[in-house]
Parts: sequence; C-alpha cells; structure tokens
Amino acid sequence: MDNPSVPPGPPGPAGRRPRRRDRHGRGMRGPVAPPQVPLALSRSDTFDALVHESADRLRRRLPQLDGVDFGVRDVPPLPPGDDDDITVPLGGVVRARTPAARDLIVVYRRPVELRSRDREERAHLVHEVVVEQAAELLGLAPESVDPRYGQE
Repeated sequence: MDNPSVPPGPPGPAGRRPRRRDRHGRGMRGPVAPPQVPLALSRSDTFDALVHESADRLRRRLPQLDGVDFGVRDVPPLPPGDDDDITVPLGGVVRARTPAARDLIVVYRRPVELRSRDREERAHLVHEVVVEQAAELLGLAPESVDPRYGQE
C-alpha cells in the first residue's frame, strides 16, 4: 500500500526511491560562523598558529633555525614498558638522518592543552616548549635562545 503523503518519484536502486539528505526541505546547513571569525578556526588550527608564531619569533633572533622545521603532533609516542612511571613530554626534537633532510621540532598538542587553562597560558606554554626544544637542538641554554624565557 502506497503512502498518500509521499509524492511519487523515480525509483532508485532495487525499486526504492532515493533517500535525500535534506529531509525537511530546508537545504544544506551553512557554517556556524564566517571563516574570518575565530570561532571558525578549530582548536588544532589555533594551536598550529601558536607554534608557528613562536617559531617565527625565534627565527628572527636566531638565523640558524632557518633550516629547522616546526610541527605539531597530537600526542607523543609512548615508550614500551611500565605505564605507571611515564613522564609525558610536551615537545621533542627529531634530528635529520641525512644531510639533505631537515631537523624537526615537534610540540605535542594534547599534553600542552591539558596543562593550560586559557589561550594566553597556552600561548606562553607553547613558546616555552619551542624555546626549550630549540635550545636542546642548538646546544644552548634556553635563556640564550630567548632572554624572556621563564618570565611570566
């Protein structure tokens, strides 16, 4: 028995009408906010921007960081072994294995986000992690990489 409230349409595969994604006839929903509004940026996009701002600030001070890439990973790889005694790193350095490759400084997004309460504190912590990893890579003290290191 046919439903009188559903208008007939062309049958789909196996004799059924094709199912539409727009059940209520309102059309596709648009974005919640326009792209130029900060709400449109995801947390990971915002975090990436913090890391690259910090890297750009350090590159202006230290030209030897021009050959270094900066990246973000969600979580660090955990070493195999006892899970009770693990210290989760906030960042790391991946040294180039060949002369043609570039060194990489990585900041781990989730551990940093869990240790910061708001955007300002997160930006400060990201910069400290980037400074610490750059200092480790270059064999310098963090204070010589950024004289404001450790200050609020």
